[in-house]
Amino acid sequence: MVVFVGCNQQNKTSETKTAKIEVKQKVITLADFKKIKGVDNVQEVPFQLFTTLDSVQFFVTPNKEAAHLKIAYNKLDNYYGFEEFEDFYSIHYSINNNISNSIEAFVLKSEFTPSFKLTLNGVDLYEIRSSTFKQSDDFKNKSFSKYGTIVEISEQEFKANSKTKINETLVKNPNMKLQDDNWVYKENGREEVITQHENISTETGPLANEYVGRSPYLNLEVFKENSDEVADSYYSFYNIKNAVLFELSTDGYPQILPTKSWVTCISSNNDVGSNFIISKYFPQTKKQDNILYVNFTNFKIADDKKAFWTDNDTFYAEVYPLNSASGNGKKQKTAYIKIQLKADLF
Repeated sequence: MVVFVGCNQQNKTSETKTAKIEVKQKVITLADFKKIKGVDNVQEVPFQLFTTLDSVQFFVTPNKEAAHLKIAYNKLDNYYGFEEFEDFYSIHYSINNNISNSIEAFVLKSEFTPSFKLTLNGVDLYEIRSSTFKQSDDFKNKSFSKYGTIVEISEQEFKANSKTKINETLVKNPNMKLQDDNWVYKENGREEVITQHENISTETGPLANEYVGRSPYLNLEVFKENSDEVADSYYSFYNIKNAVLFELSTDGYPQILPTKSWVTCISSNNDVGSNFIISKYFPQTKKQDNILYVNFTNFKIADDKKAFWTDNDTFYAEVYPLNSASGNGKKQKTAYIKIQLKADLF
């Protein structure tokens, strides 16, 4: 008898175990970054960088696979930008704000915004440092909502509303002549030299007064007094009817509202943000009363000459975001704001 024995061969499936490949980054410290000479002149920095994050990453080279270090963001630290790469900015960073202990690092573009790209997006425009209303100072209130509203608008809306502005235009007086570096008023044989209000001496000489124009409503001649050596400039108003008399001044280019006898201006504050000032002028007594002063904290003024008023106590201005600056061959971004005062404010 022949017996057939069947053999069932089992297919052995080989289990392929996938090994996890883990690339461990070398543990580094700030001591592993390239040492450099610290920044001792901010004017030589191409641009500065800002972030809203609580922590940022420093890379040793402009490569996302490069060794990097996460550090806490400190708003008191300076992040000086020098070069721009596809995904990175190179920065010079002083450890603990010690210039002699500075390094070069590379930061992600996604984590920082350069000064020339700053906008008002997310900025609290209502924030103020202080205000004065009818000679009553207020250092506790930190919001403009007490006086009105403020919003960012488009350039198109700004330009459209400028066509309906109601503040007067300063016009050149043909009798005002520049003679031997002095402004001289000449009419019917009469000559009057306009001597600046404050004779401030500088290394390059006294302040220069630049003729701006005449206010038809106030019947005053307006001059801008400035110097390359002095940070502050201001506008002086002179009465030349019988003799040259100084009557009032403003910190910024004046926007004059004849219907309200207002002399107003908006200008950058040397310390924080910008100043918005409304004063009432009384021609009979030649008195100037400040009825509203507000120190906004989150924007600077771009061109105070372009500011204007429209009906319903509405004011428009061209501004720059705080810390905004041109750099790396690129212009800073301009923004536009609209301020509307409360109807029953005054």
